[in-house]
Amino acid sequence: MMKRLVLFLLSMCCVIPVLPATKDSPFACDLYAFSPEIRKRHFDELGPALRAVKSGVRELPNGYEFKFPSDPKTVAMIMEWAAQEKLCCPFFDIEVRLDREGGPAWLRLTGRPGTKEFIRVDGAAWIK
Repeated sequence: MMKRLVLFLLSMCCVIPVLPATKDSPFACDLYAFSPEIRKRHFDELGPALRAVKSGVRELPNGYEFKFPSDPKTVAMIMEWAAQEKLCCPFFDIEVRLDREGGPAWLRLTGRPGTKEFIRVDGAAWIK
């Protein structure tokens, strides 16, 4: 009886749960992720304001990185835009980096295969 109990307990320790495979979201913006006010802010205010102060673009193997001044107002806009963009486009990996010694702020958009091409087409205004 004890031997069976030990074998049962050992078998339970070695069971690895099988999790369902995650499904990738489509390469499409979910415009319903925003209220009308947030959509206006994101696309008509934040995006144009950030593109106006953008000082560079780096092409990466799987996306792009955008360079900005690191003043508090610009950094706040970048963070707000990134938080909203994650809702609209969940397929992006979004990173914000602030370089030391007053260096630039960087917004990196990358992801699975196809992400770079999506940015190139849908975000062409950001790349030029």
